[in-house]
Amino acid sequence: MDRRKVLVVDDEESMVTVIRYALEQAGFDVASAPDSATACELFDGFVPDLVVLDVMLEGGDSGLDLCRDLRARSRVPIVMLSARSEELDRILGLELGADDYVTKPFSPRELVSRVKAHLRRAGELAEPAARDVVTLGDLRIDTEGHEVSVSGEERHLTPTEFRILALLAGHPGRLYSRDTILNHLWNGGFIGDARAVDVHVHNIREKIEADASSPSHLVTVRGEGYRLKAQ
Repeated sequence: MDRRKVLVVDDEESMVTVIRYALEQAGFDVASAPDSATACELFDGFVPDLVVLDVMLEGGDSGLDLCRDLRARSRVPIVMLSARSEELDRILGLELGADDYVTKPFSPRELVSRVKAHLRRAGELAEPAARDVVTLGDLRIDTEGHEVSVSGEERHLTPTEFRILALLAGHPGRLYSRDTILNHLWNGGFIGDARAVDVHVHNIREKIEADASSPSHLVTVRGEGYRLKAQ
């Protein structure tokens, strides 16, 4: 079986060394880039299965800009690295399409665990399964093909966004708390801020709702969580 590939984008050499060693010891092929330009070249040639991306890059580059650019061309999972003081950047990263973030300082074991989890889920989405299509009004969710469309027009969701939508679509009308959604995504192992769910839901609404400020599909139950309306 081919080894899975991870692209690490960080301008701190010592950090790259630690991450590379941990990932290679876990059986991954690793390429690294210190800036956006190099990362884009490697992305096309190396074709990674996942990207580990630092929010802050020196030399005027922004990890957030690169996150947006990579998401525009691919659905590959993106795990962002950020300092504890960079909460706004973490939220922006999720809004731009990142699937997860790991807060510095972190243990290499934690990062490897997150990488494995995302790759496992990406693989589950790609595996053949019994066709399961949920149709709610003009919203169509194909859980096998990882496809979402509204009025016949395809909408592109990140792997994490799709997993959240598919969870809610499994039982339209059922209320799901933020903690329930996080437990589904991470099997109870999420370490971070539950508000990340709010950001992902916001992104989903921007893609499936005619008016994200007045959603007709994915609605909020104030103080409780979210549900997908049964049509």
